[in-house]
Amino acid sequence: MGYEEAWMLLADLLTELKKTGETIPANIMKDLRSAKTMIKILKADPTHTENIPRVEIYLENLEFHLVPAAQKRFGIEFVDQWMKKLEEAKKRICDDEEEAAAPRFVPGIPRGERWIRVQVSKETPQRNIERLAEENKLSYRTQEDGYLLVYGSDEGIKSFIKRLSKKFRNARAT
Repeated sequence: MGYEEAWMLLADLLTELKKTGETIPANIMKDLRSAKTMIKILKADPTHTENIPRVEIYLENLEFHLVPAAQKRFGIEFVDQWMKKLEEAKKRICDDEEEAAAPRFVPGIPRGERWIRVQVSKETPQRNIERLAEENKLSYRTQEDGYLLVYGSDEGIKSFIKRLSKKFRNARAT
């Protein structure tokens, strides 16, 4: 994710400035922590798009404070190199947003049905997943990447997930 890379660049620049004795205001440190928190939230659940403007504001605040301070301490050449890296990270942010905007469509599943992908493993053997799907009146099919695509009614998927997680917890406990 480009936001995380941009955050890392800004955090590294802040560290370099602190090494030279530059005092960093408390609000800038707070923005750095807040940006990291929002990025983690966004990474965990990309559907929380309302956090994107907040992340961008925090990162811009950091950039507006750190760039002039870095230019004063390290010179224009250092800042130019650093800005190029930041621009590359920002380009990746745009690419990530385009990918995130793509709908989550799975060909062959009837409209209105819910679906989940389950990775087949020792703890969750394919036969057990298939049996659970059948018990919940769900359809399934094996995908090329080793996952099992289970789909059907919303209630069936919810029940399937509850029962699968219960079995998985019991298998891990023993």
